Amino acid sequence: MANELTHLDHLGHAHMVDVSDKGVTKRSATARAVLSMKESTLTKVIEGGLPKGDVLATARIAGIQAAKKTSDLIPLCHPLMLTKVTVDISVISKNELEVLCTCSLSGKTGVEMEALTGASITALTLYDMCKAVDKGIVINNVSLLEKTGGKSGDWSSKNAEC
Repeated sequence: MANELTHLDHLGHAHMVDVSDKGVTKRSATARAVLSMKESTLTKVIEGGLPKGDVLATARIAGIQAAKKTSDLIPLCHPLMLTKVTVDISVISKNELEVLCTCSLSGKTGVEMEALTGASITALTLYDMCKAVDKGIVINNVSLLEKTGGKSGDWSSKNAEC
């Protein structure tokens, strides 16, 4: 199994993957997170009725910043020069928000971890901004939705087997 996992050498030791011989390609990835909360909390988020200020703007900025700092948080990730990060937060039901984070670049390695980090930190920031009125918020379904580019090609969770 050690030779199937790219972050393990032939002895099974963790190492950073050498991407110096890989070609530069356009790459992107989109990840999501879903937050479930009380209806009254979601109403306060939408209407701006929370004491910490503009919850959605703060969470978006946090997600963008986190995506850019992924290699500082996850030890074997390469530092990447992202060319675009978007964070979209949408109401998907009377008590749920969906976070979508998309990262793009032209580079030698993918941006899945950056998208997942951005979605996760956006969700955690939303929790932090709302915890004064709702400590029971649940963050669910943090997952990669799709990725494009690179040697392994395009991938979508719509076609994935679990």
